[in-house]
Amino acid sequence: QATATDQVVGFGLVAFSLVLFVYYTLWIIALPFIDSDHAIHKYFLPREYAVIIPVVAGLLLLLFIGVFITVVMWRSRKPAKKSD
Repeated sequence: QATATDQVVGFGLVAFSLVLFVYYTLWIIALPFIDSDHAIHKYFLPREYAVIIPVVAGLLLLLFIGVFITVVMWRSRKPAKKSD
């Protein structure tokens, strides 16, 4: 069973993900159809960041995965046997 702290943290992560998804979806899908002089545009970053941020996040994810795999393989390698 999950403790109360686990449930709160899980709810927080789900809420954060939902807010991020809604923000990004509005930014990419809805915002291009709204006039550029509308006040809602001040709450969103410029459009070029819509590509830059996911690309950088993906590259960082790949970097961390590669570092993790490298560290795990390095620690789990067995020392070479001596042949005397």
